[in-house]
Amino acid sequence: MTQASPVRKRRVFYLPGYDPMPARHYREIYRREGAAQAEISGYGLQVQAVAADGRYAWQVAAEMDGAETRTDIEFLTWNDIVVASMQAGIPASYWLLLRTLWLYLRSGTLFALVRLRPAPMIAAFYPVLLLLGQLGLGLLALWLAVLALGWWGWPIGIAALTAILVVFKRLDKKIYAYYLLYVYAFSAWHTEGYPPALRQRLEGFKRRIAQALAEGNDEVLVVGHSVGAHLGVELLAEMEREGMITGDTPLALLTLGHVVPMISYLPKARRLRRNLHALGKSRRIYWVDVTAPGDGGCFALCDPVAVSGVGAGPKILSAAFSKTLSPERFARQKRAFFKQHFQYLHAFDRPGIYDYFAITAGPLTLEGRFGAQPSSPSRRSRCYSKYTDIADV
Repeated sequence: MTQASPVRKRRVFYLPGYDPMPARHYREIYRREGAAQAEISGYGLQVQAVAADGRYAWQVAAEMDGAETRTDIEFLTWNDIVVASMQAGIPASYWLLLRTLWLYLRSGTLFALVRLRPAPMIAAFYPVLLLLGQLGLGLLALWLAVLALGWWGWPIGIAALTAILVVFKRLDKKIYAYYLLYVYAFSAWHTEGYPPALRQRLEGFKRRIAQALAEGNDEVLVVGHSVGAHLGVELLAEMEREGMITGDTPLALLTLGHVVPMISYLPKARRLRRNLHALGKSRRIYWVDVTAPGDGGCFALCDPVAVSGVGAGPKILSAAFSKTLSPERFARQKRAFFKQHFQYLHAFDRPGIYDYFAITAGPLTLEGRFGAQPSSPSRRSRCYSKYTDIADV
């Protein structure tokens, strides 16, 4: 099939970020937001749930530009591993905070990342400041109790300190301080190798993608969001190196809202840098990266390969939230960190070159849609990291 031929049958593999939410949550986002985008853009889109063979998927029937396309979207589940990694108690979480902060400070990575893109580093400091603020409030309560009651104040103060920390941890579903700490720490402390449970899961994902390439699809598309972006890079780079990519079915990677430099700038991230380098020069896998300056949780318009100092990377495109969302909606969401970071999966009031549902369910391959589209003129490629060595192949 040439890139100009219409896609009749597609397989999409969606790789989420570090998110405890189940697959059903993402299917409902696709169903709801897809219907909204279809109404705005004037195309047909029908979503139907599918659950079989131990996988979670949904099927999409689309009518766009006079063509009918059937897409099977499979959710690559690892949210159970995320949930398991978030079970640390309060003392262990504070120890994790100190270890992770010290890792970024002593390596100089923190300062390099600030030079690259200050916005996501403000988001990174949020859990640090909030958790230290909670601890400071608890210690203040302890000090006041001892000051007022002397030695008798110690048990009362310790009880108050404990209560304050426990209450704040229970409120974390609203303030996300612990959650964001776990996001950054999980990636930072697994730069040399993933936990066995995740490694086993990734091997299964590779087999699923390889199987889809042999099933007569017109395109196989892997979509990675946030942390899932660099997991997608690792998956496909390893598959190509291991000879798992066969046949002539177009294989593409779409990365959304990536945070690659948070990991690739660390001294021991040699495996990731190797895979970034390999995928950046691959002629078999077509890669498009989409971010937006309005998303404070990503490294907007930063070429993940180039800024890591290991070559040239994918097509860099902007979702341009300030232009593709209505002024009212953009103003409403501007300071809503998570809404902006997940906007890539939602409908746009004024869709430009980026339409998630047209990309994943429409009649064009990723390369057919964006092959002639130049990268954003605001693309960033300068590397500020002093760690650019890669692992031996």
